[in-house]
Amino acid sequence: MSEQLSTTLSVAQQQINQMLTMQDAMNSRVSETWRENGYEWYRAIWVECAEMLDHHGWKWWKHQEIDIAQVQLELVDIFHFGLSLRLMTGSTVDSIATKLAKELHQGTAENDFKIALENLASAAVTNKSFDAKALADCMSLMNMDLNELFRQYVGKNTLNFFRQDHGYKEGTYIKIWHGKEDNEVLADLVNSLDASADDFQQQLYAALEEKYPSA
Repeated sequence: MSEQLSTTLSVAQQQINQMLTMQDAMNSRVSETWRENGYEWYRAIWVECAEMLDHHGWKWWKHQEIDIAQVQLELVDIFHFGLSLRLMTGSTVDSIATKLAKELHQGTAENDFKIALENLASAAVTNKSFDAKALADCMSLMNMDLNELFRQYVGKNTLNFFRQDHGYKEGTYIKIWHGKEDNEVLADLVNSLDASADDFQQQLYAALEEKYPSA
């Protein structure tokens, strides 16, 4: 293995390790017994795939523009479910991160986004599993590398925590902030902060707190 590849995989493992830890924390926040609850993470994956295809476009009988930003958001959501599925295997976070780093680096070189997406959905439906190589294909075809996935994942995970802390489950959470949806506010904030900072998540949470409208 070349030194450059070794460094790339090492950085990827660190990022994935952090995301796995964050995913476990988020799932535990929703339910402390999430591993025993039998949630159908695989079903969430293929349903998201179908939604994503609409944002990408697939109808040959009408003109459709690819909404790249929305497709990327859906890929991030799928990664949440994929991480949860891998955590359900009982393997250690380190071993899952090592395996995922390799799979996301490799992909399969599929060059048709719709086929790559169907491969991702097929693994979820047929094997109830997360096909990280298919996700890697989808990402590369949407100009999204692992650094971008990491940036958007940390953003969405932090927003999910923020929602839970501000009454999401109870139905008191405010989703429109000064005329913008919270997801839009999040995107603006993520772009304004340094995602490589050690306290990126803490900075982002504090920025959300500052922007949140008081009831």
